[in-house]
Amino acid sequence: MAGLFQVLWGQESGEFQAAEPLADADGNLLEIPPGKDAEDNGGVSLDTICTRPTAVDWDGDGDLDLVVGNFGGTFFVFEGEGGGVFLPTPEQIVVGNEPLKILGHHSDPFIVDWDLDGDLDVVSGSSQGGVQWAENEAGAGEPARLTQFKGLVPAAKQIELGQLIKANDLQGPTTSTRVWVDDVNSDGKWDLIVGDSVTLTSPVAGMTVEAYEEKLEEWQKKLSAASQRMSTAMTISKDSQEESNDETAVVATDEATGDSDFSTVVSGWISSLFGDGSTKSSLSAQEKAQQEISDLYQQRSEFMDSESTGFVWIYLQQ
Repeated sequence: MAGLFQVLWGQESGEFQAAEPLADADGNLLEIPPGKDAEDNGGVSLDTICTRPTAVDWDGDGDLDLVVGNFGGTFFVFEGEGGGVFLPTPEQIVVGNEPLKILGHHSDPFIVDWDLDGDLDVVSGSSQGGVQWAENEAGAGEPARLTQFKGLVPAAKQIELGQLIKANDLQGPTTSTRVWVDDVNSDGKWDLIVGDSVTLTSPVAGMTVEAYEEKLEEWQKKLSAASQRMSTAMTISKDSQEESNDETAVVATDEATGDSDFSTVVSGWISSLFGDGSTKSSLSAQEKAQQEISDLYQQRSEFMDSESTGFVWIYLQQ
């Protein structure tokens, strides 16, 4: 989940050194700065986690740059200075005034001249599946001018939780696609190599499909009820948190206009974090619902066999 970029330096023996995070010339680790969404996610920005780098000479200056994706689905460029060193502050790739963003999450940049017009385009997988590409309309030797993403391979129909599915049932990649572009059959055209993630599901040994479907329906009703209790508890907790934050803001404002009473301010800050008795009560309800959901997922093994796996698919361009 961490948003650092690791490199394994190659050795003449063909082996590799231990992984180490990339840094700038001053030793500062390369990181994507938090976006605006961090304010609504407890300080965590989706653009800073699950980062996915591709090394390429993006700006045509002869040095490798890093074009990176992330869980949020956007893209950034760390400009290379040569010798495996990069500028510490990345530049976000934009289309006009808007960030370049895939449909879905987990942007997965593969940089290639997909349409063979002399400039570099962006091809990406997605959490929801399929393959997308952003066309560069700039032309050879010009700064990138990208369009927003459009589909190359459509996302597959979503597989529902508990849906019975075998490997032979699959007709193409499902979700969490990762993509590589190459001329697989040496015909001068780019082809797509696509990896995915899927959960194969079947009834436990000796159970009929009819019995499985009855068990699944019963389990889904319990899960839905527990999820509703979780949602209610989280809403109560959030409301109490906001009320506590408002009270803390008043205390901080009063203290700023007079002699500072550090203990009072700290007390208000602690209250904003943990709330009063009603908040603790809702957190307890939230924890109880969370445990109930966890237990239900463990109980699936009583009627369901599941295997999390993935496959590699090849699309040959016609």
